[in-house]
Amino acid sequence: MAITTRTLNLDDEADTCALAAHLASRVQAGSVITLRGPLAAGKTSFARGFLRGLGFTGTVKSPTFTLVETYRVADFTVHHFDLYRLVDPGELYYLGFDEYLLPGTIALIEWPERGGEFVPIPDLEITLEVLSATQRHARLIAATFRGEALIEELGDSKKFS
Repeated sequence: MAITTRTLNLDDEADTCALAAHLASRVQAGSVITLRGPLAAGKTSFARGFLRGLGFTGTVKSPTFTLVETYRVADFTVHHFDLYRLVDPGELYYLGFDEYLLPGTIALIEWPERGGEFVPIPDLEITLEVLSATQRHARLIAATFRGEALIEELGDSKKFS
């Protein structure tokens, strides 16, 4: 399979959330989406938009200090990870990370590079690049057929519906 990529301009946080909600409406159980980018790039905003796109109406907390926040929404269990504070990737083994990655779940993983070999190849890797206080580039890379389908369903438009 050829790797599919797409770069989008996001004018503000609402665009980030709209992209996330669009992808959430088309995601399949068992999907892994990684979120890369510097601090304050919008990774947690993406996760919030993703959960809203699945119909979650409660508070979406950043898992920076808890490592993972779990949400039961629609037909899915979504695990939102933030690996920023990991000292060693091996910590994921002791935390039972692989037990979260079950077929009926969706994993959103911020700072996946900190998890090393314990983080699976994602269906979709999203890198958020800061352009200004509000503007971002989102680069989407699909490494699986599932991820490729998500990118293809974006169509040619930057706006998502």
